[in-house]
Amino acid sequence: MKIKPLSDRVVLKPLEAEETTKSGIILATDSKEKPQQAIVVAVGPGGFRDGEEVDMDVEVGDKVVYSRYAGTDVKLEDEEYIIVKQDDILAILAE
Repeated sequence: MKIKPLSDRVVLKPLEAEETTKSGIILATDSKEKPQQAIVVAVGPGGFRDGEEVDMDVEVGDKVVYSRYAGTDVKLEDEEYIIVKQDDILAILAE
């Protein structure tokens, strides 16, 4: 099943939370924070907001940072995704 976002929405696949700290301490499941980094898997066509056209600045495959409490969690075929508005994406991470 494919998911196709509408308007200025973006589908993200969250990256897994780190299981160990940089110093090697293994984190308990409860200690892990919800990751705020994700890979863009689908991008809507854009649209209009308040009479102005919204251009999409992200592309499929971009690694992004998004707002902590943004979006709607969706589970499709045992995969977890988050659907957010483009405004909830804070930055594109460059390699």
